Amino acid sequence: MRIGLTYDLRSEYLAAGFSEDETAEFDRPDTVASLERALRELGHEPDRIGHIRQLVERLAAGDEWDLVVNIAEGLSGIAREAQAPALLDAYGIAYTFSDPLVMALTLHKGLTKTVVRESGVPTAPFRTVHQLSDLQNLPLPFPVFVKPVAEGTGKGITPKSICRSHAELESTCRELLTTYEQPVLVETYLPGREFTVGIIGSGRQAEVIGTLEILLLSEAEPGVYSYVNKERCEELVEYRLVSPADDRQVQQAEQVALDAWRVLDCRDAGRVDIRCNADGHPLFLEVNPLAGLHPEHSDLPILASKAGWTYRELIARIVESATPRVAEAAQSKARRFGRGRRSL
Repeated sequence: MRIGLTYDLRSEYLAAGFSEDETAEFDRPDTVASLERALRELGHEPDRIGHIRQLVERLAAGDEWDLVVNIAEGLSGIAREAQAPALLDAYGIAYTFSDPLVMALTLHKGLTKTVVRESGVPTAPFRTVHQLSDLQNLPLPFPVFVKPVAEGTGKGITPKSICRSHAELESTCRELLTTYEQPVLVETYLPGREFTVGIIGSGRQAEVIGTLEILLLSEAEPGVYSYVNKERCEELVEYRLVSPADDRQVQQAEQVALDAWRVLDCRDAGRVDIRCNADGHPLFLEVNPLAGLHPEHSDLPILASKAGWTYRELIARIVESATPRVAEAAQSKARRFGRGRRSL
């Protein structure tokens, strides 16, 4: 297949004047190179497209692809991860990973937790704070955990995210509301083990690849899987592959993750983050339906590697999961053209 690649290169945005924090979720050149190489080894014809504006230019020029491997995070707005999928939908081009509805929903951690909670998936009590006055009569006991409602890669998460008093909570919320110009999620702090569960496939066919326990080393920022700890994970974090066969908490965590993945209708591959409460019960934290794909630095490939998969095998399974939508997109185009809708 001719497979396009959509992505946001961090170096391009830094060169354009954006900050390290603004570009924290964007990709390294070697991520794109590794993905391109894996696709070529699988017998496909990869074609680099780039970010959303470059995708617009290519589509306007009449370019088409059988499939697009989409890892573009987007730059602006809470629905930014939905922009590339929505544009590809408009042109009837199949792509990997979740659709615009899922991408827009899952980047908003408060709305995501609302959906999974109403569907019976266990998650910690929470509130979405839009302004400091929302903290009045907050029905959550201390300590609480605070983070931006729509950021990834640990952005906005520091040891100050654990708040043990109203004064600490107000101070942290004020800083995050000002810095990120978006609501803040406040939830009951979970002091137990933390897992990230890798999932491959869609719907009923989705299955767990494996589970990593996140263990912070002595030099790491304590108590939180923070931006600093993620950026310097090679020296600050141990990722330990754990098995449900001999660990009841891991078994429960994987079931919670799989239930959330299916409830949210995520596709192809991604991760679900889980943390245990004081009683040892695993609770849903958040889902990443657009997980990083750097072979050595991103959690999903790390997890797959520890589970015995090569990077190429991981990419092959992602493409395999998305491939049925290639035929569906072609049939949809044929039906539209058959009704005489060849152009607008």
